[in-house]
Amino acid sequence: MDANSIMQQAQQMQAKLIRIQQDLAQKTVQGSAGGGMVTVTVNGRSEVLAITIEKEIISPNEAGMLQDLIVAAVNDGLRRAKELSRQEMVKLTGGMNIPGISDIF
Repeated sequence: MDANSIMQQAQQMQAKLIRIQQDLAQKTVQGSAGGGMVTVTVNGRSEVLAITIEKEIISPNEAGMLQDLIVAAVNDGLRRAKELSRQEMVKLTGGMNIPGISDIF
């Protein structure tokens, strides 16, 4: 391989990476806790977009439980977003494990 060929492949991979990042920003996953009482919507870039809380669990006496459910739902959503990103990266790399590439997201 010559330098021009390597440079061209790198540019193509960078263009695909940008396209994947844009696609991930549009895709969403949901995390939940408490049997769906708290639901969090997260995009593929691990940005929390929305939190939905069932009215039945909103009570000043249950603030601690609600806080725990929110944390659990956010963590579930972020875990799912990370998995979505991993799946998209497999498409880019063809399943090759490239050190540090997952840190891009």
